[in-house]
Amino acid sequence: MKCNLLSKTLLLFFFFFFFSLSCFLSLVSGDEAFPDKSVLLEFKSAVSDPYGILSSWNPNSSNETSHCSWFGVTCNSKSRVISLNITGGDGYGGNSKVPPCSRSLKFPFFALGTKRTCSNHDGKLKGKLSPSIGKLSELRVLSLPYNEFSGEIPMEIWGLDKLQVLDLEGNLFAGKLPDEFAGLKKLRVLNLGFNRLDGEIPISLSNSVSMEVLNLAGNMLTGSIPGFFVSFWKLRELNLANNELNGTVPGGFGSNCRYLEHLDLSGNFLAGGIPLTLGNCKQLRILLLFSNMLTGVIPRKFGQLRRLEVLDVSRNFINGAVPAELGNCVELSVLILSNLFETQPGERNKSGKVLVGLSRVAGVEYNHFVGSLPAEVAALPKLRILWAPRATLKGKLPTSWGDCESLEMVNLAQNGFYGQIKGAFERCKKLHHLDLSSNRLRGELDRNLPVPCMTVFDVSHNLLSGPIPRFDYNVCSPSLNSDPVQVDDPLSGYVPFFSHETRVASRLPFAPASLAVIHNFGGNNFTGQIRWLPVIPERYGKQIDYAFLAAGNTLTGSFPGSLFRKCGELNGMIADVSKNKLLGPIPLNIGAMCRSLRFLDASDNEISGYIPPSLGNLRSLITLDFSGNRLWGQIPARLYRLKYLKHISLSGNNLTGAIPSGLGRLRSLEVLNLSSNSLSGEIPQDIVLLKNLTVLLLDNNSFSGQIPSGLSKAASLSTVNVSLNNLSGPFPLIRKVANCGNATGNPYPNPCHRFLQSAPSDSTDSNATSSPGSKSGFNSIEIASIASASAIVSVLLALVVLFFYTRKRIPMARVQVSEPKEITTFVDIGVPLLYENIVQATGNFNSINCIGNGGFGATYKAEISSGSLVAIKKLAVGRFQGVQQFDAEIKALGRVKHPNLVTLIGYHASETEMFLIYNYLPGGNLEDFIKERSTREVSWKILHKIALDVARALSYLHDQCAPRVLHRDVKPNNILLDNDFNAYLSDFGLSRLLGTSETHATTGVAGTFGYVAPEYAMTCRVSEKADVYSYGVVLLELISDKKPLDPSFSSHENGFNIVSWACMLLRHGQAKEVFTTGLWDSGPHDDLVDMLHLAVTCTVDSLSNRPTMKQVVQRLKRIQPS
Repeated sequence: MKCNLLSKTLLLFFFFFFFSLSCFLSLVSGDEAFPDKSVLLEFKSAVSDPYGILSSWNPNSSNETSHCSWFGVTCNSKSRVISLNITGGDGYGGNSKVPPCSRSLKFPFFALGTKRTCSNHDGKLKGKLSPSIGKLSELRVLSLPYNEFSGEIPMEIWGLDKLQVLDLEGNLFAGKLPDEFAGLKKLRVLNLGFNRLDGEIPISLSNSVSMEVLNLAGNMLTGSIPGFFVSFWKLRELNLANNELNGTVPGGFGSNCRYLEHLDLSGNFLAGGIPLTLGNCKQLRILLLFSNMLTGVIPRKFGQLRRLEVLDVSRNFINGAVPAELGNCVELSVLILSNLFETQPGERNKSGKVLVGLSRVAGVEYNHFVGSLPAEVAALPKLRILWAPRATLKGKLPTSWGDCESLEMVNLAQNGFYGQIKGAFERCKKLHHLDLSSNRLRGELDRNLPVPCMTVFDVSHNLLSGPIPRFDYNVCSPSLNSDPVQVDDPLSGYVPFFSHETRVASRLPFAPASLAVIHNFGGNNFTGQIRWLPVIPERYGKQIDYAFLAAGNTLTGSFPGSLFRKCGELNGMIADVSKNKLLGPIPLNIGAMCRSLRFLDASDNEISGYIPPSLGNLRSLITLDFSGNRLWGQIPARLYRLKYLKHISLSGNNLTGAIPSGLGRLRSLEVLNLSSNSLSGEIPQDIVLLKNLTVLLLDNNSFSGQIPSGLSKAASLSTVNVSLNNLSGPFPLIRKVANCGNATGNPYPNPCHRFLQSAPSDSTDSNATSSPGSKSGFNSIEIASIASASAIVSVLLALVVLFFYTRKRIPMARVQVSEPKEITTFVDIGVPLLYENIVQATGNFNSINCIGNGGFGATYKAEISSGSLVAIKKLAVGRFQGVQQFDAEIKALGRVKHPNLVTLIGYHASETEMFLIYNYLPGGNLEDFIKERSTREVSWKILHKIALDVARALSYLHDQCAPRVLHRDVKPNNILLDNDFNAYLSDFGLSRLLGTSETHATTGVAGTFGYVAPEYAMTCRVSEKADVYSYGVVLLELISDKKPLDPSFSSHENGFNIVSWACMLLRHGQAKEVFTTGLWDSGPHDDLVDMLHLAVTCTVDSLSNRPTMKQVVQRLKRIQPS
């Protein structure tokens, strides 16, 4: 009985004990939930929320658990916050363009099935991420992508030991990842892509062995790819694209990759071969290795990747054959072997993959494959995109394309394919982009080829023949958009990227918002008449811009034939039928036939008759070219109605009469070519009103009177030719036109300014003051006779000398002739760059075309074709490395691109000759700018812009190039300007091209006296801080107009220079004396003094006290003019 009572008592005791304990814990748990609410309010107080995204976060709510219903907040059953999930509303982060916010988009790719929570606003949260987030000890998901959080990621976050998802993509976070953190051992998703993080990937990350998704793309991370990623055995996605990582791709990736589906290492500086072990990653779907420095071959073992959907190895240094084993990758839908378009960091497609670029020029491709395209690859059953332009592939064009119903884009341009197109693509009804240009294809086109279905069809520069057929329109699907690309489709990035870049590279005047359709039949042997245009405007569901390009064939018939038949259905019409055999007159009513005509090139045909005035009704016309025909009569004045006209060429006809008045109304005109006609009268004075005019060609006519003097003020004018006319008076001094030979052949012109400047003063005076009829001089006939006789004697003497010289040098001459004269190009400028063209354009490097001399060689201005100017830097061969080493170094420099670096277009290198080809900048160099500043007023805003541009260029070379590039000769002469005073740094990286015999101690290109850092004199070694010193000197020169060793410093002790002078004035409180009078009077004094302090700081003796160029950029931004 007692035992039973005792048992009941103990049972009752334990019941009340556990009940009390449960209540207590429940109370404690409830109390702990309240700090979560406080933490969220602290988070809210630290951000700017102009769109009211957090408007539901009410701090005055009496409900203790109200925070669990706040937008973006999820709690557990105990009201503890387990998820904070807020995506920026417009889907664009502060650092880059990122995918739009989509409620259907699963949180990144594979993780947990968690969806991003999107607001209904177009705004973003801005500000700092509160460290108090680290107090949310139950937090599993922290997802704040595509907002504008800035500063460093709080250390407290790294201690959240229950956190499984950390998604901060597309913000403005900066700084380094922590070297040590104790938490995040349960982390499954780390997405920090597209921020501003730098430094190396820390080894402390190796603790997160449960990682499934790791995205660090689009930052500024350096160093090599850590080997510990191999231990992440659950890893499904690894995205390290668009950083500054170097080293090799770890071979261990393939040893522990049973779940890996997505690997993106593109846009780095990775070298070495592609690991064979990647072929072990049997689940791999997407493999992106493009835009690195990878060498070797595509491993045959990739044939084991049966689930592979996307493979992109373009823009590397890969060689060897395309492995036929890729034909085993039965799921492969996108294969990119080469790519002439540059992709830029930060551009993403809808699914977040780093693909879309903003490059505006075609680049160079270093992949050089051997052999043909394997038939097994062409026959892949699900292939949708095959992209391999300029991949050095050869062989017969494949005729079997697997399940052709899937094929959408094929680019095999600029290879060595032969055979026929007929029978290859007839069944490919979804094919909308086919580029087979610049191959060796023959035969005729089949009418069943689905050309009307294609937005791009390019077979130009082949050996095709026969008529352009009337293609079958019925093979096309009803609408181009009938099968839209899905968000998670691999094509969602590649299709818009390739389509957009092809459109831009065409350089045709498409309207910005229009759909461009390009059909290019040019450069073949097509015959017959133009009877049909292969376009179906109604198929696209909206008006389009259509380009029909058929230049360089043997097309016949009357002009324009059926060329304008569909103009009424088009938003814009572009037609190039030049270099054919079209004949007949221009229709009188052409102005009513094609109001949408935007571009018309019918040059080099046999078109006759006069130019109808109705051409003036083509109000959308931008380019008009009827040169090289048989037109006669006068130029109609109604052409001046064409307010959008930029290019008009009527040269090589039989036009007569005067240039009609009103020319000045064509305010958009850039090129005016009326050469080789029979035009007469005076050059209209209102030509000086054409502010955008860059090319003026009036040569070989019968113009009389004087050349309008106002042309000397034409800021854009770079090419003028008025030779072979009846002009008189002075040739205007036009800054960018140095070739006075373009005025020869006029009987009565005054001497050209260029010759006046270089002639001795006495001879100039006598020539200028003597009259034509003076008896003390020769008449024109005598002068001509003497000149002719002298020329004949000179030529004969030269021939004799050349004869004896070549007899002694025949063996060597033969060797020289046999050398290949090739030009390697990094950038497509729209005209062919051939060695012969370069030599001809520079006058065989004649000094008359020399525009500068430097430590590496002389620079020449060269006009490759009308309006296409480049700068050629001819290098002193003996000072540089051998050709093979030179090739390797210069190709690396060809990939260095920045908006404030002069563009390296290409180069030529042989044992006897080396030169570099740069873009030509018409504004001269900074040295000339400083010299000429006394003659014009220059604002503080322009000077600040120049300083910031140069600083950005140097910062890029020092901090973003791997390996970093030291300039070693920063000075005003190496800083070039365009017409808008944008500054560009030139001669960067050339010190790396020096031969091994030239040390820093012996070469003159380690700097220019006055700009060289003092430590160089002590050690003969240069660091990036030496560039900072030189930049500081340039900055002082820019604001003071003093030279580094100005004569005005001679009253001071020996060695006194601009740095000593500026420091002395600062010490004595005379900062004002450093600046030019006009700059000090007009500029903000505080900002000017700040710039002076910055310049002096850059030139201190201590290297550790000099700022980095990155810090210089930041300081200049703080004093940005309003």
